[in-house]
Amino acid sequence: MNKKTVIYILGCVLVFVSAFMLLPWFVSLIYSEETGKYFLYTAIAGFVLGRIMTWKKPEKGGFFAKEGFVSVALSWIVLSVVGAIPLWLSGEIPNFVDALFEIVSGFTTTGASIAENVEAFSHTALFWRSFSHWIGGMGVLVFMMAILPLADGENMHILRAESPGPIVSKLVPRMRKTAGILYLIYLTMTMLEIIALLISGLPTFDAVCMSLGTAGTGGFGLVVDSAASYTALQQVIITIFMVLFGVNFSFFYLILMKKSSDAFKIEEVRWYFAIFGIASILITLDLTHNASELLHNLNLATFQVASVMTTTGYATADFNLWPTFSKNILVMLMFVGACAGSTGGGIKVSRLIIYIKSSIREVSHLIHPRSVKVVKMDDKAVSDETIRTTHMYLIVYMFIFAASLFLLSLDKHDMVTNFTAIAATLNNIGPGLEVVGPMGGYGGFSVLSKLVMIFDMLIGRLEIFPLLILFAPRVWKHR
Repeated sequence: MNKKTVIYILGCVLVFVSAFMLLPWFVSLIYSEETGKYFLYTAIAGFVLGRIMTWKKPEKGGFFAKEGFVSVALSWIVLSVVGAIPLWLSGEIPNFVDALFEIVSGFTTTGASIAENVEAFSHTALFWRSFSHWIGGMGVLVFMMAILPLADGENMHILRAESPGPIVSKLVPRMRKTAGILYLIYLTMTMLEIIALLISGLPTFDAVCMSLGTAGTGGFGLVVDSAASYTALQQVIITIFMVLFGVNFSFFYLILMKKSSDAFKIEEVRWYFAIFGIASILITLDLTHNASELLHNLNLATFQVASVMTTTGYATADFNLWPTFSKNILVMLMFVGACAGSTGGGIKVSRLIIYIKSSIREVSHLIHPRSVKVVKMDDKAVSDETIRTTHMYLIVYMFIFAASLFLLSLDKHDMVTNFTAIAATLNNIGPGLEVVGPMGGYGGFSVLSKLVMIFDMLIGRLEIFPLLILFAPRVWKHR
C-alpha cells in the first residue's frame, strides 16, 4: 500500500472541500446569517490540516488499482465527516449522526433527509445541502483530476473507482483532459438549467439550488412539498434536465464533437430513453380517468419517472397515494437507475442490458451446448471479465440489501417502509414509500438504522467495491 500517496490525496480532498465551504459562507454574508461563521471556521481548520498533509508531494509510481480504491473510499468518508461538522456546530442539525446522515445523503446525491421541516433551515444550510449534490454528482476526485497534475495512471485508477458504471473509458487520450471535459459539460448544463429556471420566473436562490440538485441528481428540496408548488413550466424544465443528467456523458461529448449519429447509436442511451418513455406512458394511463386529466397526469408521471429513474428524488406529488400499479413501476425504476457515466445512481441501465443479454446467451447455450454466442454492446464484444464483475456486483448488492433490511427491521417499521428505505438509500434515490415517502422523512429511525443507511448511501454511490476493499486486511499490508 502506497500510504504516502493516499495521505497526499486525502490532504488534497481536505483543501478542496475547505475551499468549497467558502461558498456557503459567502451566502451567509448575503443573507446576514450567523451560520456562515461555522463554515468559515471549518474551512480554515480543514485547509491547514490539508496543507500539512500535502506539504511534500510523494514520488510518482507505486500507485495501482488498490490505492485508487482506497483513496476514493477514504476521501468520501473524510468529505462526509468534514461536511457534517458546520451543520452540527451551527445547531442547524444538533445531533452529529443526523448531520452526518444529511450530508452523506447530499454528497452521495441521495436526497434522503432527516429534517421534519426543511424550511426551518437557513439559506446557508440549504445552499450547502444543494451544493453537496453538485460536488458529489460528478465526484470531488474527478474535479481534482481536472486541476491537479497527477500521473495519468493514477488518474485512471481514481476515475474507475469513483465513476459509476461497469465500464469506464477515456474520452480523450489524457485522463486529466477527460476529467476537464466532463466537468465542462457538467458546469455548462447546470448553468443552462439555472438560466431556464430564472426565465421561467423562479427566484434566483431557488433556481440555483434546484439546478445544483438536478445536476447532481440529488433531490434536496427547499420547501416541504419539494417541487409541487412550482409552476408546470418550471416542473417541465426540471424534468428535462433530470433526464439529461441521467444520460451517459459520452453522449454529450460525441454531440459536441459533431458525431450525433454515433451518440444516438449508444445502446445504453436508447434503452434509457425507451424505459423512461414506456414507464411514463404506463403511469399516465394508470392515473388518468378522463381526457381532461391527461396532460396534468403526463406532467406528474414524466416528472416522477425522471426523478426516480435518475435517482434525483424531487417530487411534485405524494406518489404514496398513487395506484399500486404505478407505485410498483416506481419501485422497479429505483433498481434500474440511470446510465453509467452519468450523475445518476441505481444498478445502471448498462448492467441491466448485460444481465439480459448474458441470460439469453445462457438459455441459448442450454439449447445448443456447442454454440458460441458473444454478448455485445454497441456492436462490441463485452469481455468475460466485465460480465463476471457485473454479476459479482449484483450478488454483493443483494447480500448488502438483505443484511441492511434485516438490521432496519429492528426498528419495528412496516415492511414497505423498510424495503423502500433501503432501496432508496442503496440506490441513492431519496424518497421511498409509506413513512419514507416523498412527504415523509428518515428522522424517525434509530441511530443504528441511520448508520446502516449512511453505509448504504456511501457504498451505493461508490459502486460497492471501493468501500468494501477497506475491510480486506491484505489491502493494508506492504507489498
